[in-house]
Order: sequence, then structure tokens, then C-alpha cells
Amino acid sequence: MGATRNLHFLTPLDNPVDLPVCRLVSWTDIDRWADIVAERVRLAARVPETIVGLTRGGWIPARLLADRLDVKHLAALRAQHWGVTATPNGKAEITESLNSSVRGKTVLVVDDITDTGDSLRLAVTHVKSDRPARLESATFLHISHSTYTPTYYGEEVPKEGWAWFIFPWNYWEDLRTLSNKAHAEAATPEEVASLLLEQAKIQVPAEDVAQALGHPAPVGSRGRTKRTGTRAGGRRASRSTPR
Repeated sequence: MGATRNLHFLTPLDNPVDLPVCRLVSWTDIDRWADIVAERVRLAARVPETIVGLTRGGWIPARLLADRLDVKHLAALRAQHWGVTATPNGKAEITESLNSSVRGKTVLVVDDITDTGDSLRLAVTHVKSDRPARLESATFLHISHSTYTPTYYGEEVPKEGWAWFIFPWNYWEDLRTLSNKAHAEAATPEEVASLLLEQAKIQVPAEDVAQALGHPAPVGSRGRTKRTGTRAGGRRASRSTPR
């Protein structure tokens, strides 16, 4: 879907508590998808000389794949997909160009997810302009309604199973957005957490909601509770609150 994902465009502006259904992604999911993508690249005998990660969302997947595939050259570019509240036409934009030349090299462009596919398509086109010897792409998740299909992906999600996937590296950013929207109706962190469970279908600790809303957390409260939610494949996800 793009390196910088914006939740605002998913929620109708005239109803601030009409929250999107979300899915919490665990690090177990991440490791599994990284293993699958890396294995598919190896089986195709297409291990690249350079991996290009789309910042921000694709940077960690890119690094995980570089580690698994023993790729030493890691480059970056930023594709921003703003959504209708910031850009009238909602188109993806390259906001930071490729930071290292890939001319004549075999390249794999990596993002976390293809949702609309606009960001990855734009990034691949941008990298292609530097004339690499071979250019392929990969994501951990691929939504079937995407207009762009990466060369490799870890898991395909049918369009009817669409949700807003909350990756570990985007947890607090997404929780701030969701909590502040829910806070328009729910007064306390506990009430916000309840509304997130009811509408977004994710269970997060009230302590996390309080922090997301800017409320001070009690000393010693961090790390004792669990976040749960349905994973991409329909299983329950659980993970400790970060320390």
C-alpha cells in the first residue's frame, strides 16, 4: 500500500467513530512472511544484488529480507500515499528519491503491503529510471484487489477479508489515530479500548490507549498486558506491550 500509510482516509470525516476493521500483525507473522518471501526468491534463483526498501513501512521488511538473503547493499526511497484529507486526488508521490544508484544491478524493491498498489508501482517505476539490470518487487502482504501485483509476496488476502493491518512498527501511530477518533465518543481510556474492540475488532490495553491519548501511564504498568486481534489468516494474535 505504500511506505507511509495514512489512516485518515479510511474513516468518513462526518462520523469520527466509524472505525475501520483492523488486524494486529505480530512479529511471528512478520518472521513467517519474511521466510516465505526469502524462500521464493531463492527458489527462483533471483537473489538480488541490491534491496530497495520503501520508507517508512517497507524499511524493516527490506532489512529482514536482506539478512535472510545475505544482501549487503540496502537502499531506500520514500513513496507517500496521503489520502483524500491531504491530497485531493489521493495519488502516491515520491517524496524522497532513491538514495543510492542501482544502475546495472539486480534489484528487489520491498514494501510491507500492496493494498491499492499505487505506492509500489510508483516506486518500481522510479527505480527503473536508474536502469538496473533486473528489477523485481516483494511485499509481505498482498491484497487481492490491488492494481499492482508484486513479483513475490508472503501471503495474499482476499478483498473480502480486507482490514487495516497494524504492523508492529506502526502500532503507536495507528493507535493514536484510532484512539483520538474514538475519544470523540468515549471519555476514558477504558471506554476507548472498548470501542476499539467493538468497531475495529482489536483488543488493546487501556494503558496503551491512555499513552496514545497523551495520558501519563502508571509507573510499572508497561509490559504486563497483552494486545490481541485477528491475524491475516484469521488466527488470534497476541503480544506483550513493548517495553
